[in-house]
Amino acid sequence: MKTALGLLLLLAIFSHVPGALSQEDSPDIEAQVSEFVRRILQDSRGDFWFGTNGDGVVRYDGVYLEYLSIKEGFGGHAVRAMAEDADGNVWFGTSGGITRFNGTEFTNFTEQDGLADNDVWSLAIDSQGLIWIGTLQGVSRFDGKAFTPFDLPESEPDDLRGVTSARIVHCIMEDSRGRMWFGTNGGAYIYDGDSLANISTKDGLCSNAVNSILESQDGSYWFATHHQGVCRLEGSTFTHITEREGVEGTEVWDLYEDSAGNIWFPVEGFGVYRYDGESFTQFSQKDGLASPAIQCTYEDRGGRLWVGGYRGLYRLDGQTFVNFTSNRLAPMGPVQTEGAR
Repeated sequence: MKTALGLLLLLAIFSHVPGALSQEDSPDIEAQVSEFVRRILQDSRGDFWFGTNGDGVVRYDGVYLEYLSIKEGFGGHAVRAMAEDADGNVWFGTSGGITRFNGTEFTNFTEQDGLADNDVWSLAIDSQGLIWIGTLQGVSRFDGKAFTPFDLPESEPDDLRGVTSARIVHCIMEDSRGRMWFGTNGGAYIYDGDSLANISTKDGLCSNAVNSILESQDGSYWFATHHQGVCRLEGSTFTHITEREGVEGTEVWDLYEDSAGNIWFPVEGFGVYRYDGESFTQFSQKDGLASPAIQCTYEDRGGRLWVGGYRGLYRLDGQTFVNFTSNRLAPMGPVQTEGAR
């Protein structure tokens, strides 16, 4: 189904404290691109992809929004990961397996093809082109032809989360040395091609429930955790980022470094923080960010910063976030429409 709705700006300025959004201040959910934007990617063609928590994936080509879900051949309703390979294929980790888009059509891969589990939570493509998939039941590797399992030790399920298991993998990333990192409920695991090592609270990690891992340009490693916020590893020393540094909250889903070297991360109930190498700056409701639950950050090819989460999609304009909606009544006026969402 193709819905041709212009992606329009709807700027709302709020003045209340972070995390205390009142009903009358809430953005119109029906006007949002989706109620929950979980992942953002701009591909090599210039198209934007917005992974949602229930509407499948939304593609934006600069003119139209196209909603793609199961009945359009897409793999799942929820999208937790996206990446583009060297050949221009876009890969999606979904609630129904993984999906490849080759520019023309979708191809879906599931447990029937050898994937560890259909409930996918993370995905990364390494420097050799191998696709690593983190699922509710462990890790699979895919070389374009076959899936092979990659074993990680089991960890204690986190009963404080909505979805958990002993084998869930929340994030996967490759560092500058070619090592693969995995965020689990048992801390972070590092695979160097030969052996597997673990970093946990025993080593100084702020929490074993790791949602995101980032290697920054300066060579340090950052960890976003579900219960104890953010910590940074420099050499063998961990630093826990807390209220001492001006950062409030403990539930962090994402880490992102922009082209200028700024580190960005959202904190549940407290907006988004930016670290410029010296200090942390908070962006929240007073800065136009109407969502108390941001889950992803992304810089597009034009250097513009986007965030997504509950209550939709936002882009930073100077020092203010603006809410991008599909509302035809937005200030930019009427839009061209084909069909209905």
